[in-house]
Amino acid sequence: MEFLAKRRVTRPLFIGSVQIGGDAPVSVQSMTTTRTANVSETTVQIQQLARAGCEIVRVTVNTREAANALPAIKAASPIPIIADIHFDHTLALMAIENGVDGLRINPGNIGSKEKVHEVVQAAKGRRVPIRIGINAGSLERDLLHKYGRTPEAMVESALKHISLLEKEGFDLIKVSLKASDVARTVTAYRLLAQKVPYPLHIGITEAGTRFSGTIRSAIGLGILLSEGIGDTMRVSLSADPVEEVKVAYAILRDLGLRRRGVELISCPTCGRAEIDVISLATRIEQRLSAVKTPLKVAVMGCVVNGPGEAAEADVGVAGGKHKGLLFKKGEIIRRLPADNLEEPLLDEIRALTGETIP
Repeated sequence: MEFLAKRRVTRPLFIGSVQIGGDAPVSVQSMTTTRTANVSETTVQIQQLARAGCEIVRVTVNTREAANALPAIKAASPIPIIADIHFDHTLALMAIENGVDGLRINPGNIGSKEKVHEVVQAAKGRRVPIRIGINAGSLERDLLHKYGRTPEAMVESALKHISLLEKEGFDLIKVSLKASDVARTVTAYRLLAQKVPYPLHIGITEAGTRFSGTIRSAIGLGILLSEGIGDTMRVSLSADPVEEVKVAYAILRDLGLRRRGVELISCPTCGRAEIDVISLATRIEQRLSAVKTPLKVAVMGCVVNGPGEAAEADVGVAGGKHKGLLFKKGEIIRRLPADNLEEPLLDEIRALTGETIP
């Protein structure tokens, strides 16, 4: 799309089989909400995320029991696993030994230089990438005193942690700089993108609920992606993590960066509408939520100009008083009763995609 800047070229690395950076597409990540030590629950959630399109998943490793559960989780997971670790370097060593595909740590908070050396060398030996995760809410005291809780402080913190790894001869690095507000996050990523060649994992941390978090994430991540910044992304919501994946793909799709699933076009309704567009569009969107085939579907409330306004849709319906239309690419293919639009539309989508629709 013309308004998108050229993608920032970053140093490629692999999380399991998934390439990050280089010429790879922006990948979608999420994080489990289960107790990692509970292998069955964690595995079920990972499989749900994978079906929704999640490409990399992060799990909390905050106990030895969680670290010991990693081999079983890894064996059952269809997507790469990243271990999220804070403070305890022994858990990082256990995670590496137990076969994780990546680590998310802050090198500065896992102990002495000797402990950092031990973790980084173990990761280096197994070629396990490390994501340096910087959060505005947990910056070092000296940086807060120098800068305050600002983008500049976040960037300096990232550079300091990057330097710790580089001094160990380690370059399988990915970086994130997250705050809960859009402006600070966007500014921090813009600044760091000018300074380092490493892939960036983008997100707005603690973004909020499904409603408010989606809006905040769409604005912040949309700005960064439109400027070519971002190699992996997570939409952080206080919701089922499957919703994070859905929102991430919607953002990428609307920027023309990825295509997956159904893009629903529906009119806002007006005084001309003779059908309940809101209910019809909501039901159709829910029933199509599991479709993987990229498809643009329209639900319009006016047969007069509905097909024309939705001419770019692969398939759609428009309803009027006592009558309706089924159309493809703006061309009418069937005339329907106004109270029987949903099933003929879904039948057409089944034929187009070959997928099962409930």
